[in-house]
Amino acid sequence: MTTTETSGSGDVARSLELLWGTGERPTRGPKPGLSLDRIVTAAITVADAEGLAAVSMRRLAAELGVGAMSLYRYVPGKAELLDLMLDRVQGEATEGASTPPPGEIDWREAMEKLARGHLAQYRAHPWLLKVNQARTVLGPSAVRGLELALAGLRGMGLSDPETISAIISVQSFVHGIAQMELQAAEAAQQTGLSDEAFWEGQRPFLERAMMSGEYPLMASLSKDAFAEFDHFGFGLRRLVAGFETLVRERAEQRSAGSPGPASG
Repeated sequence: MTTTETSGSGDVARSLELLWGTGERPTRGPKPGLSLDRIVTAAITVADAEGLAAVSMRRLAAELGVGAMSLYRYVPGKAELLDLMLDRVQGEATEGASTPPPGEIDWREAMEKLARGHLAQYRAHPWLLKVNQARTVLGPSAVRGLELALAGLRGMGLSDPETISAIISVQSFVHGIAQMELQAAEAAQQTGLSDEAFWEGQRPFLERAMMSGEYPLMASLSKDAFAEFDHFGFGLRRLVAGFETLVRERAEQRSAGSPGPASG
């Protein structure tokens, strides 16, 4: 899947000002009724419906019923707009959420909530999967999301680098599952073939291959090996189980008086 956009590729200082400052500072002559909030909302609506490539200042101007130059009084261009879109979408999962007091939430529950929240976000906004977010501009929603994630996982008793790595592990797992779902949907849409029709067309060739004796393990797979399966739930449970082992190890080290990894 081709990445079409990169976050943080515009005027980062201006993006941060818009995210953390007054929210909008239009230059002379703003269009009555137009606002940065409306521009970002329109951009997300177009991206959700048609993909990120469909978002342009000209297209948004048409959607909002204004001249294209009116938009530039609020945001420098698409690169900075993308930073605002990302932060807005990230805020959906944390809207109304409060930081839980220590010990009030089990880290396993927090990890599952984090994973399912990310998956829901990708499903609602598939264009997120086509954005390179390696250098995300950290706005209020992004920072708030990280704050809540840290609060939920503090009961694990891990070092700071380990906790951040745990969050990255969950995010990477969810990204992979969401990407697989999106690619499957795109393949069906682009080819006009359903998954069933696609694999059925390969059946005669695969049957001959399995009967050749060259692929004994493949040939021994049960008929339901590739049936519909909750890969997300299965993988998430295994991920949590793996971290449970690490949490136990850290607890045993503390009980034995071992310093363990530094938390700073």
